[in-house]
Amino acid sequence: MWYLDNINLYDILCPPKIKGYVDKHFINHNKNDIIYNQSTPDNKVYLISKGKVKVVNYSAEGNEIIKAILTKGELFGEKALWGDIERDEHAIAMTDNTQLCPLPVSKMYELMRDNGRFSIEISKIIGFRLKKMERRLERLLFKDSQTRLVEFIQDLIKEQNIHSEDKIELSHFYTQSDIANLIGTTRETVTKLLNHFKQDGILEYTRKTITITNKDAFSKLSSL
Repeated sequence: MWYLDNINLYDILCPPKIKGYVDKHFINHNKNDIIYNQSTPDNKVYLISKGKVKVVNYSAEGNEIIKAILTKGELFGEKALWGDIERDEHAIAMTDNTQLCPLPVSKMYELMRDNGRFSIEISKIIGFRLKKMERRLERLLFKDSQTRLVEFIQDLIKEQNIHSEDKIELSHFYTQSDIANLIGTTRETVTKLLNHFKQDGILEYTRKTITITNKDAFSKLSSL
């Protein structure tokens, strides 16, 4: 069940094992604070308690390439678990009062050893992200902007495991700029496509929800 990428890892940790540690080790970041830079040695894995974090690389021209946007209950920096302590990406806070709990690799090993479910979910998350990156690369190489947007929304449906005979309402935390960065296009293109879908009665976008009002018409978009 790969959509469990969304699971809140705090919900499955043994409270006595983690609560005391987390309460003493929270760190706070403001919007655009750099959590770590590429090539920086760092042997910690980060759990997000509040806010949003983006994991990015930069092209030779200085353009930002977003690898992931993460929120409460998710983790990043997990490559340290297999000994890769020199970062190959940048992690940046996207919101004020972004609250993190940095866990040294030794602490992560302890948690994984003592909590079997936690260990399994970590493995699922890592595998899911690899598959997600592969799909994104294929889309960028072979598909147009509309198809990439439609498939981005389809991924949200799968991740949230929503089945409905009527309309589908998805919760999300992405701005139109976030979506544009994730699917490799411009914010103006995303805005134009979402407005077009709304005019055709297919879906509606708000800052917190995407509502598919015509499932048949939406399903046909990916086959065009």
